[in-house]
Amino acid sequence: MASIQYRIRSKANKNVSIKIRVSNGRSLSLEQNTGFSINPNDWSESNNLPKQNNPTNKLLSSNLKKLDSYILDNLNEDLANNVLIDKYWLEDKIKSCFDRVETTDNNVLINHIQYIIDNANTRKVKTNGGYKIGLSKNTIKNYNIFKNIILEYQIKIKKQIHFVEITKPFVDRYTNWLINAKNYSTNYAGKQLEMLKTICIDAEKNEIKVSTYSKNIQHFRESDNERYIQTLSFKELEQIKNYDFTDVKKLEKFKKENPKLTKDILIAPKELINARNWILLGCEIGQRGGDLLKITEDNIRYKGESIYLDVIQEKTNKDVTIGVIEPFAIDIIKNQFPIKIPHQKLNNYVKIICKLSGIDEVVKGKKLNPETNRMVLGFYPKFELIASHSFRRSFASNYYKIIPTPILINTTGHSKESMFLKYINRREDKDANADLFMQFYEQINKDKEPTLKLVRNGN
Repeated sequence: MASIQYRIRSKANKNVSIKIRVSNGRSLSLEQNTGFSINPNDWSESNNLPKQNNPTNKLLSSNLKKLDSYILDNLNEDLANNVLIDKYWLEDKIKSCFDRVETTDNNVLINHIQYIIDNANTRKVKTNGGYKIGLSKNTIKNYNIFKNIILEYQIKIKKQIHFVEITKPFVDRYTNWLINAKNYSTNYAGKQLEMLKTICIDAEKNEIKVSTYSKNIQHFRESDNERYIQTLSFKELEQIKNYDFTDVKKLEKFKKENPKLTKDILIAPKELINARNWILLGCEIGQRGGDLLKITEDNIRYKGESIYLDVIQEKTNKDVTIGVIEPFAIDIIKNQFPIKIPHQKLNNYVKIICKLSGIDEVVKGKKLNPETNRMVLGFYPKFELIASHSFRRSFASNYYKIIPTPILINTTGHSKESMFLKYINRREDKDANADLFMQFYEQINKDKEPTLKLVRNGN
């Protein structure tokens, strides 16, 4: 005789899946998720059904009893008609009992996100020179992170999100959840809204119906007053250059005094000098940390006495050439080119090297709290806030107004001057631009012979 039983597998203090087990003696034993979930505290072990302690559980119990009858009726009928009874049969009957539709169409937000991820290697990406095929690893990672955030929000609101539902009230509620419930930073919450808008626009291009508002979703970033960027000045770079990393006694003393900072890191002259060279080179060529660590001697090109580095930036696929002129950087390239190390290890070494070099003034900035995994604004010793992303900003900030901005932009890879200025947290200085123009004009004309111009007398 066929029997049906419900059960849960976990007793954790969170909602868990309710499973249905269908058996018919030794010949049949099937188990599937019902699609329903419950907190174990609301589950009755005596009758394997939800406790009747609130309206929600009463409704859930009623639905499970409905499923019980539906499965038994269909089981008897299909056994009589010699239908194969297996897990797929059971899964199908659970869906049909509650008129559930398998949402594989891209009208559902989460499905279109997955579609983008699944087709990442063939998607066209606009570049400065036209288009390239394939999303970068970092972009795919961001899509996966966004997908997980949406999945979490769907659990919160207890429903799947369709594109037609992404209206202004929906976006307002989602924004509130990102900032107030998840405690995401202004920048990170704004990035998620920007991603949502991008996916809605992509969906419409794929002839998926979206809400009118979804194309006008407003994303945001921190204001200039809220942004705190950390850079290494020319003076601080000199401190790093001049510090003696070969003094073993000093290094051993430093290691004993800073156990947290030096944990799992080899504090030895060779490793510290190698990391120092990455820092100094990074602050002279203005590339992202990931692109910097991929540079090898194959990227170096000599033209007479001049040294060039040819780099293809991973994020934008932009091909840039950097002229290296700073003597210490030239010496690094020629005589002590650094050995590649993991990105995170470089970030650990950066903090050690900066502290050893005396870059420890207390500054205002944001630092990751490992317990909450959130950035916290406060006052910290500067070395704690420096990482590989500071190299590119240091280059841009140090040479701003010394080298014409268009040349700097060509090196850093920014597409517009406004983006570059925002990157270094500066406003456009129109007087400075005019001064630069006059400076270059004077330089161009300084060696020209003065000319006399004959002016005729009107009489």
